[in-house]
Amino acid sequence: MSTNGDTLYASDLVRRVRRRLLWEFQHRKGRWLSRLVFLLGPWVSLWMVEILNENNVFEDLDSWQVTGNIIWYYSLFIVCRLLLGRLRRAAAAGSILSFVIGLLNHYILRFRGRIIFPADVLAWRTAANVAQGFDYSKDSYIIQAAVLLVAYLFLVWMCVSQRRRAKIPWPVGVLCWGALAIYCYGFFFTDALPNMGIFTQQWVTQRNGFVLNFTIALRYSSVDKPDDYSKETALELLADYPGSEGDPSLQPDKIIVVMNESFGDFSLFDSFEPSMDPLPFLHSLKENTVKGWMYSPVTGGGTATVEFEYLTGFTSLFQPPHTVAYQLYVERDMPSLAALAGSEGYTTTAFHPYDRSGWNRVIAYDYLSFDNQMYQEDVTNPWYIRHYISDRSDYTAVLNAIKDEDRSFFFNVTMQNHSGYAQGWNNLERTITLDPELNQQDTTAEQYLALSAESDIALQELLTRCSELDERVMVVFFGDHQPPLKNAFYEKLYGKKLSERTTEELMRQYAVPFFIWTNYDTEEREDVICSPNFLGVLTAQAAGLPMTGYMQFLADLYEEMPAVTPVGFITKDGRFLKESELGPAEKDWIWKYEVLNYCGMVDLFDEARPGFCVTGPEES
Repeated sequence: MSTNGDTLYASDLVRRVRRRLLWEFQHRKGRWLSRLVFLLGPWVSLWMVEILNENNVFEDLDSWQVTGNIIWYYSLFIVCRLLLGRLRRAAAAGSILSFVIGLLNHYILRFRGRIIFPADVLAWRTAANVAQGFDYSKDSYIIQAAVLLVAYLFLVWMCVSQRRRAKIPWPVGVLCWGALAIYCYGFFFTDALPNMGIFTQQWVTQRNGFVLNFTIALRYSSVDKPDDYSKETALELLADYPGSEGDPSLQPDKIIVVMNESFGDFSLFDSFEPSMDPLPFLHSLKENTVKGWMYSPVTGGGTATVEFEYLTGFTSLFQPPHTVAYQLYVERDMPSLAALAGSEGYTTTAFHPYDRSGWNRVIAYDYLSFDNQMYQEDVTNPWYIRHYISDRSDYTAVLNAIKDEDRSFFFNVTMQNHSGYAQGWNNLERTITLDPELNQQDTTAEQYLALSAESDIALQELLTRCSELDERVMVVFFGDHQPPLKNAFYEKLYGKKLSERTTEELMRQYAVPFFIWTNYDTEEREDVICSPNFLGVLTAQAAGLPMTGYMQFLADLYEEMPAVTPVGFITKDGRFLKESELGPAEKDWIWKYEVLNYCGMVDLFDEARPGFCVTGPEES
């Protein structure tokens, strides 16, 4: 009997709900249409942003990636609704904000070859400094997204009623805010993401979809402690590396380190055949020179990451993808080559001929123990190429700064070759042309090659002037990364889609030339391979500087794997491997590296300090 009663009650309830919905639809069509258009907004925003992200949302994203993105878009629209009250305002605000974010990401993708990451938000000053040098012309992606935005805003204007501020019942508001808080807590502060195997897409950066990938990167914005890490373990590893004193007989009077902006050498691509060699002097350099290829951790941008690796020996491999140590991890008195040189009585100077606000350098250089800093205002009567101080003026400023110093360690990050390459040709001749088919893939590439030729001339002048000095001079030179030319340009060089490259071919886009040259007799070597975290050790060895225990470990690791980068590894027998392809012995080396890297960069406790720091002469 009770079962029949329950059934009758349920049937009656269904009929009443159906009648109520029918009445609502017949008498309040406008309100329901408004809600429907509002609920459509997050989907339009996802589609629009992914167009700007150069993704086909219907083909390139898996269902879980679409779900992960759409949750954030609905969260944005709900927040707009809670704050603005009216559906029309909330829908318009959510869609316009999504378009603006997508457009900013699109320009970063066009200029840098990767999407926006959390570190880029902190680097807004650096971006603003060079923003005028890029090409902001519209393209098909911008046009498609703009059409979609205008269509949705028209739909909002036509279909969403402009009612007075509709108050949301406070229980509903509390429920919405609470649900958002719980989701954010689970996403950012629990192990939910790593347990599901969800990480940022580091090199194919569009793969997760923009909003999802950005929030995932934000989740991983702190350095994780290595497995089985402890202070005792770090001390046990350091016990095998006591460090060594410097060799005054090898020490030059002046050490000049030049990290040349976007200095690449495309001769490593067999299909690259320009009208003339952009780098004839570099290619001819042999006497008293160690030269080869340095495999950078970045390509197209990220200069500060290369600086940090070279100066400290710490690697971005163990940092969350695309985070910038200068902004997040550098601490006062962090071990560095500058501190090492200072311990031997060298005056240490860092010089970048551009705005001092970029990459938090003022604080970073101070924490890395540089005695002096120089920026664009310290260059007298500079000669500009395009809008940047030329390498010639840069090198003149370097030589003027060190001429009265007895012992100098000078670290110089140039600016001349900075992207973008759609600027005017101010003080720059069109010296090099490309095959029309290759040039068509990126019409700015010829300006870049003309800049390379100017760098090569300036480099020859620098070494000529150094060779004429009575003092012993060592010059360490390397590019920070290859230039951010279009993917189509690189696909033409490779002769295949970038997604089809092997690990060796992929790492070719991260290779830049380096050399260590002296104006006195030293052993000559060619085809040397390294990564920037090891190049600092090679510099210290060649200059007869003392070696910390950590540097001795790096020297041993270098013999096993001369290149260690987030992109891949090169072993002593010349194999190019992904991290998943490393053997047990190689994985053990990388684990040791991670332990010591974490100890020195994040957890430098007092007992471990002697393994990372050298006491200066004034403190001994």
